[in-house]
Amino acid sequence: MAVERIIFIRPGETDWNKLERWQGWVAVPLNEHGRQQSEALARFMRSIGMTALYTSDLKRALQTAEILSRFGTFELIPDERLRERNIGLWQGLTLDEMRKWYADEYAAMLKDADTYRIPGGESREDVRVRMKAAFADVLAQAKGETVGILTHTTALKVLMEDLFPGYNPLAVNLGNTSVTTMRRSGDSWKLVAVDDCLHLEGLRTSAVTELEAKQHDPRDR
Repeated sequence: MAVERIIFIRPGETDWNKLERWQGWVAVPLNEHGRQQSEALARFMRSIGMTALYTSDLKRALQTAEILSRFGTFELIPDERLRERNIGLWQGLTLDEMRKWYADEYAAMLKDADTYRIPGGESREDVRVRMKAAFADVLAQAKGETVGILTHTTALKVLMEDLFPGYNPLAVNLGNTSVTTMRRSGDSWKLVAVDDCLHLEGLRTSAVTELEAKQHDPRDR
């Protein structure tokens, strides 16, 4: 059975989101608000008919996925390729700290957003390669018509750039537990919804943008 619809999900809120500290691969857990967001999303998704959820193996993602699984009967499949961008030496820092403490490195990134590799971390292109491989495997495994992918801001945006030529990753921010849905349209994919947070029903969500040169004040965390 071919995959016809894919639901992308961003993890719930952590304390580092609130402090504007960039998490990368650090094992930051959901805070209480993030758990409430995830529970609200879980109730919303009960009737969607998702048969499998592929998830990043980072702590905040796994905790979100586990909450979703309490309300559904889908298969839960962790995949380290769905992790957020590894930002190396900058993990745990605020944007101001990055600029002050790693001024030369930050300036180098501004000159080459896609291929600059953060010291001890990854480039956007590194993330794109592993996300494309993970996405291809999701399609090849064909776990059902509707599957979910629980991943992170940069990881999702670089994949969407690849799937939708001309897509501007800075045009839309992605809130905690936001849902982005696409469906198959012939041999390609069509975006149905981006950054859908209606399930939160008044719960606060942090919207972030991506760390890259084209943004003067990026807040990807």
